Amino acid sequence: MLSRIYSSASRGIEPVLVDCEVDSRNGMPSITIVGLPDVVVRESKERVISAIKNSGYTVPVNKTLTINLAPAEIKKVGAYYDLPISVGMLVSTGQLSINMPDKFMMIGELGLDGSVKPVSGVLLVSILAKEKGIKYVFVPRENAEEAALVEDVSVIAIGTLKECIEILSSGDIVRYQKEECKTDNTKTTLDFSEVRGQSFAKRAGEIAASGGHNFFLIGPPGCGKSMIAKRFPSILPDLSEQEALEVVKIHSISGKTKRGSIFKYRPFRSPHHTISYAGLIGGTSNSKPGEVSLAHKGVLFLDEILEFDRKALESLRQPMEDGEVTVARALNSYKYPASFILVASANPCPCGFATHPSISCTCNSHQKQQYFRKMSGPLMDRFDLVVEMSPVSEDELFSSDRAESSIDIKQRVKLARTIQQKRFEGRQITLNAEMTDSDISLFCKVAENTTDFIKKAIKRYSLSGRALNRLLKVARTIADIELCEDIKLEHVLEAFHFRRVMEYV
Repeated sequence: MLSRIYSSASRGIEPVLVDCEVDSRNGMPSITIVGLPDVVVRESKERVISAIKNSGYTVPVNKTLTINLAPAEIKKVGAYYDLPISVGMLVSTGQLSINMPDKFMMIGELGLDGSVKPVSGVLLVSILAKEKGIKYVFVPRENAEEAALVEDVSVIAIGTLKECIEILSSGDIVRYQKEECKTDNTKTTLDFSEVRGQSFAKRAGEIAASGGHNFFLIGPPGCGKSMIAKRFPSILPDLSEQEALEVVKIHSISGKTKRGSIFKYRPFRSPHHTISYAGLIGGTSNSKPGEVSLAHKGVLFLDEILEFDRKALESLRQPMEDGEVTVARALNSYKYPASFILVASANPCPCGFATHPSISCTCNSHQKQQYFRKMSGPLMDRFDLVVEMSPVSEDELFSSDRAESSIDIKQRVKLARTIQQKRFEGRQITLNAEMTDSDISLFCKVAENTTDFIKKAIKRYSLSGRALNRLLKVARTIADIELCEDIKLEHVLEAFHFRRVMEYV
């Protein structure tokens, strides 16, 4: 007897419908799983056998069972198929008759006692069910809130295999009652008002947040580089509902969502400098998204960027330009979104005191050159703003004046982004940093006296075409912050000041 239960696999972050087919026939007792299963899927037959027996059912000793997970060309990864395989086996051996009023899908890992354990990527299952017109989705109870984020899909939360079987056989459906969507309020209490001095660096942060620009902080230890970077998310606008679903989708497939939460604040990822190429870009053994994708619509902070592996750093060039990353494997190629703001920090030399006003540097010129060798010219060229920081003075440290709060800066950032959204309405972009060459020609026109200055700067500092475009993008953002329709000379001058790179970089 042949049975078919619908489940789901993922191609990158895109869900794919999987037919879990189970064929039962008389013969030597055996269970064979085909359809490109990985080790975890192949081991599922041991979990399924114990779960079925401990739920009060049997696995016939005179049956040959063949389990096919179609389409066969997509690799099946993880313990997601335990539940559909077990249900398919019971239907195929005549122990279960399904009386559901409509089509359904299911996903879940089984414990040996028949309990249904939570899995990652449940949101994708609900999205796929909606696309395919499948009304019901069986998911582990712990994943129900996440699955219910998708409208027009009836979520059935189950805790055990026996509970699932009773619902299927009776057709007595108990839909999960969707609560008001929880918001992941994991927000840092860090605030820009806590940063003493460093007005130039804070201004760069405001510009970067307003236009979605990448920026680089360079300075001696203790000057506040990490302090500013960690407070940077506090001035970014909250995620829209559509952006939040995009973020949850990526974090869901990575197994990093909190129960039933949808993100409100933008992701902030700060990987350690020992992270591998695959960990940063994606493409581990299970082709999971990397840090650049987990930072989608948020911030990727690389503290002490020059300590990172050069190969890993160079791999950032493509996603910084395209807003997505492609992970190629032998059988498949996956695309992950990776639209993030890159914030990086570094010391000016190996000892860290090359630009310190009172502590002498112990590094020679060769050591400085070697130190910055990991930062290639093309990668450095992709930073829109470069800020050279100095230690805060004693007067600033002990000043009783409270600096501007993140809330005040955030209001200006939101206003500048609103201007950009209206400007780019009907286009594929929303921020100045995303403008193409044609967009720059259309929206970044400058006066004749400003053009003369730019020409002189290009000649004197050997600016590349990319550097010029980024200069104009930053100038456009500064003009938006100042609520100016036209780009003026002072906007270009300020943007150029942030493009200035130290001689030894």
